[in-house]
Amino acid sequence: MSTTPADRLPDPVRTLQEAGVAIWLDDLSRELLRGGGLERLVAERGVVGVTTNPTIFASALAKGSAYDEQLAELAARGTDVDAAVETITTDDVREACDVLAPVHAATAGLDGRVSIEVDPRMARDTRATVETARRLWATVDRPNLYIKIPATVEGLPAITAAVAEGISVNVTLIFSLSRYRKVLDAYMAGLEKAREQGLDLSAIASVASFFVSRVDAAVDPLLDAHDAREAATLRGKVAIANARLAYELYEEVTAGRRWRALAEAGARPQRPLWASTGVKDPAYPDTLYVDELVAPGVVNTMPGATLEAVAEHGRAATDTVTGTYAEAHDRLELLAALGIDLDRVTKKLEAEGVTKFEASWHELLATVSEGLAQATPSRPEENA
Repeated sequence: MSTTPADRLPDPVRTLQEAGVAIWLDDLSRELLRGGGLERLVAERGVVGVTTNPTIFASALAKGSAYDEQLAELAARGTDVDAAVETITTDDVREACDVLAPVHAATAGLDGRVSIEVDPRMARDTRATVETARRLWATVDRPNLYIKIPATVEGLPAITAAVAEGISVNVTLIFSLSRYRKVLDAYMAGLEKAREQGLDLSAIASVASFFVSRVDAAVDPLLDAHDAREAATLRGKVAIANARLAYELYEEVTAGRRWRALAEAGARPQRPLWASTGVKDPAYPDTLYVDELVAPGVVNTMPGATLEAVAEHGRAATDTVTGTYAEAHDRLELLAALGIDLDRVTKKLEAEGVTKFEASWHELLATVSEGLAQATPSRPEENA
């Protein structure tokens, strides 16, 4: 659902919305905020949400001068680098929440959401993740915020704990169907605890970020190295099959008795969110992971380039997920018959995802540390 009149949107964007897909932007920077870019994307591209991650913030801080003034203020106060990073990122996210507040109001809290991730160095520490989620939730202090918690083994109880306290959560780094099932369970367990404590379940929201293109990027080389003729037929097809079966699982869970009891108490379903939707292989259509994953009630968060590609030449959207489950199962069964263990692939992808976000976080810390040092006035004795 969007607040933008349909006649102002490109046809591919309009048909995506009509098919039930919420379009989110996988990017954020102060330049985008202060230059009016985010408002334009809401008005002209139907954007109704924003996701961020450590890589996005590291990129934003590394270029331009948009953060120089704040870095100087933080340096003058003697702020340490960790606190400075949190201040800068939460300020950006709060401002984005305010930009999207009209969308949040118009969609009764469904969209107009902005996500901020907990420090990825805490991905294997349940208690630290919960404590950080609480602090970020209080610091940003906006009802349209999502706290991003990774779907690691240690992240699952943190998801339950955060939801139980009324914190809306974006569960990130989901690659496998088995882990996705546990994510759905963790969300429902949190809602059940919140209900026991008398919280308003309708005020709690969640999305589950199921990663797509990274799966093909990992599986395709294994297929290319295989000597069976059937291997070539799966190239560029495994990630889509995996995501479509995630939607099948979502439908199964939300049709179950446990979910129905929560829905009757006012709970909102945890919407599937397709993440990592920019193609990694230039041989594939640049709108592949949008066109092939259209289904009612999903979110697709897109990098800016993918969003523009969809607006310019995306396929007119119709449901490309429901009714495809048998074919998707067949594809994954063929993959297994070829000796490629998708569970092993997805476990590796999760570990690599955490490592990459940790590296981006360290890059962000280094950039802010350098900015603070450059903004700190030198002492007279240092110039002697």
